[in-house]
Amino acid sequence: MAKILFIPVSIVSGLIAGFIGKKAFEVLWGFVDDEEPPDAEDQQTSVPKLVASLAVQGAAFSVTRGVVDHLARQSFYKATGAWPGEERPDPT
Repeated sequence: MAKILFIPVSIVSGLIAGFIGKKAFEVLWGFVDDEEPPDAEDQQTSVPKLVASLAVQGAAFSVTRGVVDHLARQSFYKATGAWPGEERPDPT
């Protein structure tokens, strides 16, 4: 039941994570280059610069999404007393 109730929280937290991730990428890219991040569709874009941009963008979004999701789950747990997901991963 907790998983169903968590769906709206997950959607909202995902939107928030996307916004924060975009801002984080813009800040991080500012440390790498003063120009706008390269676009794969631009003819003048160099492949190394595009790879660097995509790597920074992927890291920013992945870290942000993971942290926001975990914080949303912690908040949901504190509010409801039910953890929306596995409490501990299965030992392998």
